[in-house]
Amino acid sequence: MKKIIELVLFALILFLGYMLWDSIMEPIRFNKSADWRKELTVQKLKDIRNAQVAFKSQRGHYAGNFDTLIDFIKNGKIKIVKAIGNIPDSFYNKYPRKLAEEKAIEAGIVKRDTLEVSCYDSLCANKYTLDSLAYVPKSNNVKFELGAVDSLLTGSGVTIPVFECKTPYEVYLQGLDRQEIINKIDEAETLGRYPGLKVGSLTEYNNNAGNWE
Repeated sequence: MKKIIELVLFALILFLGYMLWDSIMEPIRFNKSADWRKELTVQKLKDIRNAQVAFKSQRGHYAGNFDTLIDFIKNGKIKIVKAIGNIPDSFYNKYPRKLAEEKAIEAGIVKRDTLEVSCYDSLCANKYTLDSLAYVPKSNNVKFELGAVDSLLTGSGVTIPVFECKTPYEVYLQGLDRQEIINKIDEAETLGRYPGLKVGSLTEYNNNAGNWE
């Protein structure tokens, strides 16, 4: 009987030890997975921002939905200014890089030309699959929330176009520890921040900044 009690106590000690170890490791596992998903999601938001900036450069405003934005990337053209000619090393030795180009243009050594290039080739060739642009990574095909306003009134009285693209913690972290997600949401809301990742804003001009930057 004593042997049985000792075995039961030993098993209980092992179980409690495992539970303690698991409780310590769970936040570590969560943070590792959350950081990886954040990295994937931030990269996608940067790709969307680049596409929106290109869209605005040609249309004068931002795309309000992914269908419009993706069609632009597939079929649109963007203009780029390219320097034609070689800048001598002596210019780089004498001036900062940007000023060296300006001086070479003034001297007639280098010329500028405006070229039209494919949006697709410029923005996403060999970088990502275009059809996946709208979807949050690791989210079971949940789309980012995308919106645009053509005339946001700034504090200086000027109206400007803005866009916003975002996804909450509950979407891009889905499947991870529920309590840890709730903790992140509570923390963000306590600090008055968006509980997730986003780029741009529909309510204020922030130069298309991401809230991770």
